[in-house]
Order: sequence, then C-alpha cells, then structure tokens
Amino acid sequence: MSDASETEAGLVKPRLHIGLTGGIASGKSTVAAELASLGAIVVDADALSRAVVEPGSEGLDRVREALGPTAMAADGTLDRAAVGKLVFADPEARALLNGIIHPLVRAEGRRLVTEAGPDAVVVQDVPLLVETGQAGAYDLVLVVEADAAERVARMVRDRGMTEDAARARIAAQATDEQRRAAADVLIVNDAGLEDLRRTTRRVWEQYVEPRLQGRTRRPDVEAADQD
Repeated sequence: MSDASETEAGLVKPRLHIGLTGGIASGKSTVAAELASLGAIVVDADALSRAVVEPGSEGLDRVREALGPTAMAADGTLDRAAVGKLVFADPEARALLNGIIHPLVRAEGRRLVTEAGPDAVVVQDVPLLVETGQAGAYDLVLVVEADAAERVARMVRDRGMTEDAARARIAAQATDEQRRAAADVLIVNDAGLEDLRRTTRRVWEQYVEPRLQGRTRRPDVEAADQD
C-alpha cells in the first residue's frame, strides 16, 4: 500500500492506518495508550459508541425507537446497564442495536481519520474488529491476547462483574483463534503492565518506524511475546 492515498470516498488516508483489537480485559487499552505516547493518533471505537448516543443525538433517538423505553434512564440518557442485559440475552435486539451504532461509529471514525491528515499514524481501537470483518481495512492489524482465566479475574476485580457474567462477555466475542487469523502482529500480554508497554514499544520500532522511514514491512503473522 502507498504511504498516503485517497480512499474510494475521496478521503485522504493516513501515512499508516493500524487496527488494534483484543478481547475484553486483554490489555488493549494499555497498548493504545502506549501507542499514543509514541505519537499515534488513537481513535477509540468504545468512546465513539458512547458519543453517538449522547442526549439529543440521532443515534439515541433511533435506539429508543428500536429497543423501547426500557433502553432509557430516567434522566433521558441511554441506560447502558439495561441495554447490556437486553442485548446479551436477545440476539435480535443485539443485531438491531449494532445496526444502529456500528454505521454511526464508522462514519465518525472516518471523519477523525481524515482530520488526522496524510502524515499521521492512526490507530483505530476497535473491540469488534474481527467480528465485524474490518481487518482488511488496515495497513497493519495488532491483536492483544491474554489468558482467558486472567481476563475473567480482571473483570471480577476491576469491573465488579461476576465470573459468570465475565465468561459470558468473553463468549460473546470472537475466539482467540479467530483474532489470531486476522492479526499481522500478536501482542501476548502475560507478564504485567510494564512488560506490555515495553512490548508495544518494540512493536512500534519493528513495524511502525520502518514504514515511516519508507521501508515497507508487512509481516505475515508474528507474535510479539514479552521478555
């Protein structure tokens, strides 16, 4: 791929467009923050999914119409807890919600990518990158992986979830095997936060800096294990 080109919609691509994904509680947010500290512009799909259903938005109106009053809190905002319970129990409701939210998030993401300009390194942090078939949209796909039992422990400890709820969240996402199949670089998070940050810096040195210097290196699939 060229360093900077126009998309079919006439939007200018960044110098390097990276897709970042990983299962819930895998450590993906730590990797995103480290990439930002190295100079990348991070577009966070989770943050965008909240923004597109803010009070007064088209997205919130459409969610209310599709899911009914149970989706709304007393103050007129989206009741995320209620919606979460509904869509995890009802595949049809989940499909309705995704059909509203995902196009809005993608449109806002495209706007932010275009704003970044042709010289930027843009990282799109997309939890459902694999599930929504977006791997081919990026110059480089980074996947963060962690042991499922450790992820459950983190959700129980850090998010106040029950073990059953945590396992259900994991089961609702792509499998490790599916994410690996989409990965250009697999970042294995198994040795603590500082090691994860160090691994992320090594990935930047090995796969991002060469592209910025005009040397194209697109790995087949390589694992970036921690020391």
